[in-house]
Amino acid sequence: MYSFDLLLAEHAAPVLAGMKTANLITCRREWYPNLPEMLTIYQQAFAARGVRFRILCACDYRFLLLVYRPERLLNDLASKQARVLLHRYEYPMEQGLDALLEHLSERIVRNAQFPHEIGLFLGYPVEDVRGFIEQRGKDCKFSGYWKVYGDEQAARRLFRQFDRCRDTARGYIERGMTILELFAA
Repeated sequence: MYSFDLLLAEHAAPVLAGMKTANLITCRREWYPNLPEMLTIYQQAFAARGVRFRILCACDYRFLLLVYRPERLLNDLASKQARVLLHRYEYPMEQGLDALLEHLSERIVRNAQFPHEIGLFLGYPVEDVRGFIEQRGKDCKFSGYWKVYGDEQAARRLFRQFDRCRDTARGYIERGMTILELFAA
């Protein structure tokens, strides 16, 4: 079992460090049964840093936790290309971020297939999200944090930065620092 701080370091360090818009983390319910209550502490600690935590989906076995930067996410979703793609899936674009996230949650819960437009909510380039949807996840140029259909070299550089951030954060947590000390102080 991971401590929750180690889980955040492993899967959300680039978001917490301000390098990435959002990450989705699967949290096993048996390991983090009190996750909703725990998140209250993290919400308060990270609010001043512009980071939020939202459970998108909960079942008997897991929580899907979105760690995100609302301002950056709104900016990402405001592009014309992102808006066109989200319009296909009936996102309420004029109703604000909470309505968009609620619609995403509903799509996760009610659809048999995972909603691939979620990549837009995670800060993936629109061309990569669109490529993944159109190619059904096949024939990408490169696969790392996501499947790349656009600028491979830019993605490789970004993935290396994310790796360094994750590895550094994980090292500090493994040596006894808390995620709050590392990113929220």
